[in-house]
Amino acid sequence: MLVETYQHKIYNTAYNLVYDTGIAEDITQEVFVSIYKSILTFNEKSSIDTWIYRITINKCYDCLRAKERRKKTGFISTFFLSNEDSIQVSKNHNPETQLVHKENASYLITAVNCLPLNQKTVFILAHIEELPQKEIAEIMSLSLKAIESLLQRAKLNLRKKLSTIYDRRN
Repeated sequence: MLVETYQHKIYNTAYNLVYDTGIAEDITQEVFVSIYKSILTFNEKSSIDTWIYRITINKCYDCLRAKERRKKTGFISTFFLSNEDSIQVSKNHNPETQLVHKENASYLITAVNCLPLNQKTVFILAHIEELPQKEIAEIMSLSLKAIESLLQRAKLNLRKKLSTIYDRRN
């Protein structure tokens, strides 16, 4: 029942943080293994949703830290990210409009990936997962004010990055 209820939420959150379908699938499995191992210790201080999101975010952070370590040591090449899977283009538009939407989505993905990890996480949870800020604060173990601040900085950084990308295009 938990798998049916949460697998898409976990996968989508993981994918939006790591932008790799295989890694997102692995993280999803790891999250369910963690849930299975620790469900009896769940103390209900927070909702089950919050607890599962927190596990998911922690697994993503672990993965990203491991990726960064590999990148810094140079022993293993960095992951090649495919943004194609994350771009949804409406079939109601003509090919030229579809190309513009796909290009704009690509710019947004690039800009989001440039955000510091905490800002990226807050932005994804708020605007892609559409979670309330109070729940994001619980998931990330931060105050509501800290979440609001991170979200504002993320938006400001995205505006700067997107204007830079747009200026280069024109």
